[in-house]
Amino acid sequence: MRKKLLVLGFSVLMAGCDSNEVGDVSLGLLTTKDIKLNVLTDPLIPGVTCHVASIEANLDFADPSDSSISCRQTGEITPAMIAAIDKSPDGDIVFKKSKSIFFKSMKIRRIFDADSQTLMYLSYSTKETSGSFKHSLSTVPLWGTQAYQQPVTAQK
Repeated sequence: MRKKLLVLGFSVLMAGCDSNEVGDVSLGLLTTKDIKLNVLTDPLIPGVTCHVASIEANLDFADPSDSSISCRQTGEITPAMIAAIDKSPDGDIVFKKSKSIFFKSMKIRRIFDADSQTLMYLSYSTKETSGSFKHSLSTVPLWGTQAYQQPVTAQK
């Protein structure tokens, strides 16, 4: 029984660990808030890597909504990858993380700007009851990749 409790306790501790966490910066000795740095690879465009910084408050019921994102091309981006993504104006959620026990989450959404041949990655927080205005944006141009297509400009 004791061994089962130890395994269960270890499993609970490991569930709190983020497998994509690459950095953890303390905001001071007298605070429970840390800046967590995570690396994310776009699941449909593995040639794009994003780094996200967000605040985690260890003893609070909700984390602050602040976040920052930076995305770069770190590998090949092909026409087939671009063909597979959602090209609607609201794009597609590529990452979601709970930030509270009260229906608050941080999301990263990929939106494709066909006119400029650019992938946009928007990091933002949602609060199902009141929303949130805090966000951060990073862009990855397709220029120089196999996926780049000369934009069709409308004639006037």
